[in-house]
Amino acid sequence: MSQANGPSNPFHGLWALTNRDLKKWYKEPFQLFMSILQPILWMGLFGKAMNIGAIFAGNPNIPPQLAELLMTKTFGTSDYFSYMAVGMLSFVSLFTTMFSGMSIVWDRRFGILDKILSTPVARSVIVFSKLLSATVRSMVQAGVVLVIAVILGLKVGPSFTPLNIVGVFAITFLICIGLSSVFLMIGIRSTRWETQMAVMNLLNLPLMFSSNSLFPISTMPDWLQLIAKLNPLTYASDGIRQLLVYQMDVSQLLADFTYLGVFAVVFATIGIILSWKFLSK
Repeated sequence: MSQANGPSNPFHGLWALTNRDLKKWYKEPFQLFMSILQPILWMGLFGKAMNIGAIFAGNPNIPPQLAELLMTKTFGTSDYFSYMAVGMLSFVSLFTTMFSGMSIVWDRRFGILDKILSTPVARSVIVFSKLLSATVRSMVQAGVVLVIAVILGLKVGPSFTPLNIVGVFAITFLICIGLSSVFLMIGIRSTRWETQMAVMNLLNLPLMFSSNSLFPISTMPDWLQLIAKLNPLTYASDGIRQLLVYQMDVSQLLADFTYLGVFAVVFATIGIILSWKFLSK
């Protein structure tokens, strides 16, 4: 067998480890169903029940044109469900990537990590395989959620073209790489799943609600706006809205891509460096 096809080939190790994690997912359809059920419930229940547009439109003292103007000025679109449904794509990314760190904790606890570390596969490949598997899962689930959002009534904006879908998945890819790196950094030395779960539960809601996933940051207190402007979910949600529901602002879209690209590269690099130093048996 040639060197290129041998076990020392890092791409061979990357594919083998990524596929191993993905098998645990696609061979259990129930996991896929449960992973997309929560954002669907949010869209179907919260998104439709929180019908802010109907509150304005149903007020006889507010002319329909003014009601639409108020919604557009506040949310960037006259349909709150469309605004909120895009935020659910960020929610899917956050929820899925949280378990990338849990995966490495379980691998260490069951002795699987020891066996992988005994092979010629580089430590950076082990980390990157976790990033890729979490990213692939997130992108598939985000695609399913997007289709369901359209069925439930997502209204695309005037700038939308089918090519924009590529941009949506590019943003999803970047946010997933960055978030997976963060959670892997947290779990890379952990031996207790309880610790990782505690961290996930601690970060889940703050990351979600300190972003513009559900409401625009302009309506938040000044101190929370500062946090929201640092939150990568804010830029992911805004970028996807630029592509799907807003009148596209190209400069803002480029700013969103730039922030997410830097976020992904910086934290993935830190995660790989930490793997060289701390990923051990």
